[in-house]
Amino acid sequence: MMDYTDRHCRYLHRLITPGALLYTEMVTALAIEHGHVERLLAWDRAESPVALQLGGSNPKLLARAAKIGEEWGYAEINLNVGCPSDRVQEGNFGACLMAEPQLVADCLSAMLDVVSVPVTVKCRIGIDELDDYGFFDHFVQMTRRSGVTVFIVHARKAILQGLTPKENREIPPLRYETVARLKKENPDLTVILNGGLKTVADVRQWWSSCDGVMLGRQAYQEPYLLAQLHGEFVDRDWGPPARHEIVERYAEYVERMLLQGHRLPTMLRHIHGLYTGFPGARSWRRYLSEQGGRDGAGPEVLRDSLRVFRDAA
Repeated sequence: MMDYTDRHCRYLHRLITPGALLYTEMVTALAIEHGHVERLLAWDRAESPVALQLGGSNPKLLARAAKIGEEWGYAEINLNVGCPSDRVQEGNFGACLMAEPQLVADCLSAMLDVVSVPVTVKCRIGIDELDDYGFFDHFVQMTRRSGVTVFIVHARKAILQGLTPKENREIPPLRYETVARLKKENPDLTVILNGGLKTVADVRQWWSSCDGVMLGRQAYQEPYLLAQLHGEFVDRDWGPPARHEIVERYAEYVERMLLQGHRLPTMLRHIHGLYTGFPGARSWRRYLSEQGGRDGAGPEVLRDSLRVFRDAA
Protein backbone atom coordinates (compact mmCIF):
# COMPACT_ATOMS: atom_id res chain seq x y z
CA MET A 1 0.00 0.00 0.00
CA MET A 2 1.46 3.30 -1.06
CA ASP A 3 2.58 5.47 1.88
CA TYR A 4 2.00 2.58 4.30
CA THR A 5 3.98 -0.61 3.73
CA ASP A 6 7.44 0.92 3.80
CA ARG A 7 10.45 -0.92 5.21
CA HIS A 8 9.64 0.09 8.80
CA CYS A 9 6.08 -1.20 8.55
CA ARG A 10 7.31 -4.48 7.09
CA TYR A 11 9.92 -4.94 9.82
CA LEU A 12 7.20 -4.47 12.43
CA HIS A 13 4.91 -6.95 10.70
CA ARG A 14 7.69 -9.50 10.54
CA LEU A 15 8.08 -9.23 14.32
CA ILE A 16 4.40 -10.21 14.53
CA THR A 17 4.20 -12.99 11.96
CA PRO A 18 7.03 -15.37 10.97
CA GLY A 19 5.76 -16.58 7.63
CA ALA A 20 3.49 -14.15 5.79
CA LEU A 21 4.76 -12.86 2.47
CA LEU A 22 5.09 -9.10 2.88
CA TYR A 23 4.75 -6.60 0.04
CA THR A 24 6.43 -3.28 -0.65
CA GLU A 25 4.57 -0.16 -1.57
CA MET A 26 3.91 0.02 -5.28
CA VAL A 27 7.08 1.38 -6.91
CA THR A 28 6.88 2.55 -10.51
CA ALA A 29 9.30 1.10 -13.02
CA LEU A 30 9.98 4.64 -14.22
CA ALA A 31 11.03 5.72 -10.72
CA ILE A 32 13.49 2.83 -10.54
CA GLU A 33 14.82 3.72 -13.99
CA HIS A 34 15.42 7.37 -13.12
CA GLY A 35 15.31 7.55 -9.33
CA HIS A 36 17.40 6.74 -6.31
CA VAL A 37 17.36 2.93 -6.34
CA GLU A 38 18.73 2.54 -2.82
CA ARG A 39 16.10 4.88 -1.40
CA LEU A 40 13.34 3.03 -3.25
CA LEU A 41 14.44 -0.57 -2.71
CA ALA A 42 16.61 -0.78 0.42
CA TRP A 43 15.23 -3.14 3.04
CA ASP A 44 16.30 -5.17 6.05
CA ARG A 45 16.81 -8.87 5.40
CA ALA A 46 15.00 -9.59 8.65
CA GLU A 47 11.80 -8.67 6.77
CA SER A 48 12.21 -11.62 4.41
CA PRO A 49 10.36 -12.89 2.47
CA VAL A 50 9.27 -9.69 0.74
CA ALA A 51 7.68 -9.16 -2.67
CA LEU A 52 8.44 -6.06 -4.71
CA GLN A 53 5.28 -4.58 -6.20
CA LEU A 54 5.80 -2.68 -9.44
CA GLY A 55 3.62 -0.31 -11.41
CA GLY A 56 4.02 0.42 -15.09
CA SER A 57 2.98 -0.50 -18.61
CA ASN A 58 6.24 -0.45 -20.54
CA PRO A 59 7.52 -4.03 -20.88
CA LYS A 60 11.17 -3.01 -21.23
CA LEU A 61 11.09 -0.69 -18.22
CA LEU A 62 9.29 -3.29 -16.13
CA ALA A 63 11.78 -5.97 -17.13
CA ARG A 64 14.70 -3.79 -16.05
CA ALA A 65 12.95 -2.90 -12.79
CA ALA A 66 12.15 -6.56 -12.11
CA LYS A 67 15.77 -7.54 -12.67
CA ILE A 68 16.97 -4.83 -10.30
CA GLY A 69 14.41 -6.00 -7.75
CA GLU A 70 15.72 -9.55 -7.99
CA GLU A 71 19.27 -8.28 -7.55
CA TRP A 72 18.18 -6.49 -4.38
CA GLY A 73 16.96 -9.80 -2.97
CA TYR A 74 13.20 -9.61 -3.32
CA ALA A 75 11.49 -13.01 -3.29
CA GLU A 76 8.75 -12.13 -5.80
CA ILE A 77 8.00 -9.43 -8.35
CA ASN A 78 4.34 -8.39 -8.46
CA LEU A 79 2.69 -6.26 -11.14
CA ASN A 80 -0.10 -4.07 -9.79
CA VAL A 81 -3.06 -3.99 -12.17
CA GLY A 82 -5.56 -3.06 -9.49
CA CYS A 83 -4.85 0.47 -8.26
CA PRO A 84 -7.58 2.90 -9.45
CA SER A 85 -6.08 6.27 -8.46
CA ASP A 86 -6.14 9.16 -10.93
CA ARG A 87 -2.38 9.61 -10.63
CA VAL A 88 -1.79 5.98 -11.53
CA GLN A 89 -4.20 6.15 -14.47
CA GLU A 90 -2.41 9.21 -15.81
CA GLY A 91 0.71 7.07 -15.99
CA ASN A 92 -1.27 4.37 -17.86
CA PHE A 93 -0.86 1.67 -15.26
CA GLY A 94 -2.83 0.18 -12.41
CA ALA A 95 -6.46 -0.94 -12.83
CA CYS A 96 -6.95 0.76 -16.21
CA LEU A 97 -4.62 -1.88 -17.70
CA MET A 98 -7.30 -4.52 -17.19
CA ALA A 99 -8.80 -3.18 -20.43
CA GLU A 100 -5.55 -4.15 -22.20
CA PRO A 101 -4.88 -7.78 -21.23
CA GLN A 102 -2.46 -8.33 -24.11
CA LEU A 103 -0.29 -5.44 -22.93
CA VAL A 104 -0.38 -6.86 -19.39
CA ALA A 105 0.67 -10.25 -20.78
CA ASP A 106 3.53 -8.59 -22.69
CA CYS A 107 4.70 -6.85 -19.51
CA LEU A 108 4.57 -10.06 -17.50
CA SER A 109 6.39 -12.01 -20.22
CA ALA A 110 9.16 -9.43 -20.34
CA MET A 111 9.59 -9.65 -16.57
CA LEU A 112 9.56 -13.45 -16.55
CA ASP A 113 12.24 -13.52 -19.23
CA VAL A 114 14.80 -11.77 -17.05
CA VAL A 115 14.20 -13.04 -13.49
CA SER A 116 14.23 -16.42 -11.80
CA VAL A 117 11.98 -15.44 -8.88
CA PRO A 118 8.18 -15.72 -9.24
CA VAL A 119 6.32 -13.00 -11.12
CA THR A 120 2.71 -12.44 -10.04
CA VAL A 121 -0.15 -10.08 -10.85
CA LYS A 122 -2.59 -8.22 -8.61
CA CYS A 123 -5.86 -7.19 -10.20
CA ARG A 124 -9.55 -6.44 -9.66
CA ILE A 125 -12.53 -8.47 -10.87
CA GLY A 126 -13.43 -5.78 -13.39
CA ILE A 127 -13.48 -2.08 -14.23
CA ASP A 128 -16.40 0.29 -14.74
CA GLU A 129 -19.09 -1.44 -16.82
CA LEU A 130 -16.72 -4.27 -17.69
CA ASP A 131 -17.61 -6.20 -14.59
CA ASP A 132 -19.16 -9.53 -15.58
CA TYR A 133 -17.37 -12.83 -15.08
CA GLY A 134 -16.73 -13.16 -18.80
CA PHE A 135 -14.58 -10.03 -18.82
CA PHE A 136 -12.67 -11.12 -15.74
CA ASP A 137 -12.09 -14.63 -17.05
CA HIS A 138 -10.93 -13.28 -20.43
CA PHE A 139 -8.42 -11.03 -18.67
CA VAL A 140 -7.04 -13.95 -16.68
CA GLN A 141 -6.86 -16.32 -19.66
CA MET A 142 -5.08 -13.72 -21.79
CA THR A 143 -2.56 -12.73 -19.15
CA ARG A 144 -1.78 -16.29 -18.05
CA ARG A 145 -0.39 -16.92 -21.54
CA SER A 146 2.63 -14.99 -20.31
CA GLY A 147 3.42 -17.88 -18.00
CA VAL A 148 2.24 -16.18 -14.82
CA THR A 149 0.19 -18.53 -12.65
CA VAL A 150 -0.41 -16.48 -9.48
CA PHE A 151 -3.32 -14.02 -9.42
CA ILE A 152 -4.00 -11.89 -6.35
CA VAL A 153 -7.54 -10.64 -6.81
CA HIS A 154 -9.26 -7.77 -5.03
CA ALA A 155 -12.86 -8.97 -5.10
CA ARG A 156 -14.32 -5.63 -6.18
CA LYS A 157 -14.41 -3.94 -9.52
CA ALA A 158 -12.65 -0.60 -9.87
CA ILE A 159 -14.59 2.48 -10.92
CA LEU A 160 -12.04 4.57 -12.76
CA GLN A 161 -13.88 7.88 -12.84
CA GLY A 162 -15.77 9.58 -10.04
CA LEU A 163 -14.52 7.63 -7.02
CA THR A 164 -11.49 8.19 -4.85
CA PRO A 165 -9.18 5.24 -4.09
CA LYS A 166 -10.75 5.06 -0.62
CA GLU A 167 -14.25 4.94 -2.12
CA ASN A 168 -13.07 2.26 -4.54
CA ARG A 169 -12.24 0.13 -1.50
CA GLU A 170 -15.71 0.61 -0.04
CA ILE A 171 -18.44 1.37 -2.58
CA PRO A 172 -18.19 -1.34 -5.27
CA PRO A 173 -19.66 -4.47 -3.66
CA LEU A 174 -17.43 -7.36 -2.68
CA ARG A 175 -17.95 -10.44 -4.85
CA TYR A 176 -15.88 -13.16 -3.26
CA GLU A 177 -17.80 -15.78 -5.19
CA THR A 178 -16.27 -14.45 -8.42
CA VAL A 179 -12.76 -15.14 -7.13
CA ALA A 180 -13.81 -18.54 -5.81
CA ARG A 181 -15.26 -19.40 -9.22
CA LEU A 182 -11.97 -18.47 -10.90
CA LYS A 183 -10.13 -20.91 -8.66
CA LYS A 184 -12.72 -23.65 -9.16
CA GLU A 185 -12.55 -23.35 -12.94
CA ASN A 186 -8.75 -22.99 -12.99
CA PRO A 187 -7.38 -25.37 -10.36
CA ASP A 188 -3.89 -25.09 -11.85
CA LEU A 189 -3.73 -21.38 -11.00
CA THR A 190 -2.79 -20.02 -7.60
CA VAL A 191 -5.59 -17.62 -6.64
CA ILE A 192 -5.18 -15.31 -3.64
CA LEU A 193 -8.27 -13.52 -2.29
CA ASN A 194 -8.00 -9.85 -1.31
CA GLY A 195 -10.45 -7.18 -0.24
CA GLY A 196 -12.59 -6.52 2.83
CA LEU A 197 -11.25 -9.35 5.00
CA LYS A 198 -11.14 -8.01 8.55
CA THR A 199 -11.30 -10.91 11.00
CA VAL A 200 -10.18 -14.49 11.49
CA ALA A 201 -13.80 -15.50 10.89
CA ASP A 202 -13.85 -13.67 7.54
CA VAL A 203 -10.74 -15.52 6.42
CA ARG A 204 -12.04 -18.85 7.68
CA GLN A 205 -15.22 -18.47 5.62
CA TRP A 206 -13.31 -18.23 2.32
CA TRP A 207 -10.06 -20.03 3.16
CA SER A 208 -11.00 -23.27 1.42
CA SER A 209 -12.21 -21.50 -1.74
CA CYS A 210 -8.81 -20.06 -2.71
CA ASP A 211 -5.12 -20.72 -2.19
CA GLY A 212 -4.57 -17.96 0.32
CA VAL A 213 -5.56 -14.46 1.34
CA MET A 214 -3.98 -11.03 1.24
CA LEU A 215 -4.78 -8.42 3.87
CA GLY A 216 -4.03 -4.74 3.37
CA ARG A 217 -5.36 -1.92 5.49
CA GLN A 218 -6.85 -4.15 8.14
CA ALA A 219 -3.42 -5.63 8.80
CA TYR A 220 -2.05 -2.09 9.05
CA GLN A 221 -4.79 -0.85 11.37
CA GLU A 222 -4.74 -4.01 13.50
CA PRO A 223 -1.32 -5.61 12.95
CA TYR A 224 -1.66 -8.26 15.66
CA LEU A 225 -4.31 -9.86 13.47
CA LEU A 226 -1.37 -11.26 11.48
CA ALA A 227 -0.24 -13.27 14.51
CA GLN A 228 -3.76 -14.57 15.06
CA LEU A 229 -4.04 -15.67 11.43
CA HIS A 230 -0.68 -17.45 11.54
CA GLY A 231 -1.73 -19.35 14.64
CA GLU A 232 -5.11 -20.26 13.15
CA PHE A 233 -4.19 -21.24 9.59
CA VAL A 234 -0.45 -21.91 9.43
CA ASP A 235 0.85 -23.33 12.72
CA ARG A 236 -1.49 -24.08 15.59
CA ASP A 237 1.47 -25.01 17.81
CA TRP A 238 3.13 -21.64 17.34
CA GLY A 239 3.27 -19.31 20.32
CA PRO A 240 2.67 -15.71 19.20
CA PRO A 241 4.83 -12.96 20.71
CA ALA A 242 3.24 -10.82 23.40
CA ARG A 243 2.47 -7.27 22.35
CA HIS A 244 4.92 -5.78 24.86
CA GLU A 245 7.67 -8.01 23.42
CA ILE A 246 6.90 -6.62 19.95
CA VAL A 247 7.20 -3.06 21.28
CA GLU A 248 10.53 -3.84 22.93
CA ARG A 249 11.97 -5.49 19.81
CA TYR A 250 10.71 -2.69 17.59
CA ALA A 251 12.42 -0.20 19.91
CA GLU A 252 15.72 -1.98 19.22
CA TYR A 253 15.10 -1.64 15.48
CA VAL A 254 14.14 2.03 15.84
CA GLU A 255 17.36 2.71 17.74
CA ARG A 256 19.37 1.18 14.92
CA MET A 257 17.47 3.05 12.20
CA LEU A 258 17.81 6.42 13.95
CA LEU A 259 21.58 6.02 13.72
CA GLN A 260 21.14 5.64 9.95
CA GLY A 261 19.20 8.90 9.67
CA HIS A 262 15.60 7.66 9.64
CA ARG A 263 12.97 9.81 11.37
CA LEU A 264 11.27 8.65 14.55
CA PRO A 265 7.68 9.75 13.71
CA THR A 266 7.90 7.90 10.41
CA MET A 267 8.66 4.69 12.26
CA LEU A 268 6.30 5.14 15.21
CA ARG A 269 3.18 5.65 13.11
CA HIS A 270 3.17 2.03 11.98
CA ILE A 271 2.77 0.62 15.49
CA HIS A 272 -0.23 2.71 16.53
CA GLY A 273 -2.70 -0.12 15.89
CA LEU A 274 -0.91 -2.76 17.98
CA TYR A 275 -3.23 -2.39 20.99
CA THR A 276 -6.44 -1.81 19.03
CA GLY A 277 -9.45 -2.80 21.12
CA PHE A 278 -7.63 -2.63 24.47
CA PRO A 279 -8.45 -0.19 27.28
CA GLY A 280 -5.71 2.40 27.30
CA ALA A 281 -4.95 2.12 23.59
CA ARG A 282 -5.97 5.71 22.89
CA SER A 283 -3.73 7.10 25.65
CA TRP A 284 -0.90 4.93 24.35
CA ARG A 285 -1.26 6.23 20.78
CA ARG A 286 -1.46 9.82 22.01
CA TYR A 287 1.73 9.35 24.01
CA LEU A 288 3.56 7.98 20.97
CA SER A 289 2.38 10.87 18.79
CA GLU A 290 3.19 13.60 21.29
CA GLN A 291 6.48 12.27 22.60
CA GLY A 292 7.68 10.98 19.25
CA GLY A 293 7.59 14.51 17.83
CA ARG A 294 9.90 16.00 20.47
CA ASP A 295 13.37 17.13 19.46
CA GLY A 296 15.88 14.50 20.45
CA ALA A 297 13.28 11.82 21.10
CA GLY A 298 14.43 8.26 20.57
CA PRO A 299 13.58 4.63 21.25
CA GLU A 300 12.86 5.40 24.90
CA VAL A 301 9.49 6.71 23.70
CA LEU A 302 8.49 3.18 22.77
CA ARG A 303 9.89 1.66 25.96
CA ASP A 304 8.24 4.25 28.18
CA SER A 305 4.96 3.86 26.31
CA LEU A 306 4.48 0.44 27.88
CA ARG A 307 4.27 2.06 31.32
CA VAL A 308 1.80 4.59 29.96
CA PHE A 309 -0.33 1.79 28.54
CA ARG A 310 -0.33 -0.15 31.82
CA ASP A 311 -1.29 2.96 33.77
CA ALA A 312 -4.12 3.82 31.37
CA ALA A 313 -5.52 0.30 31.04
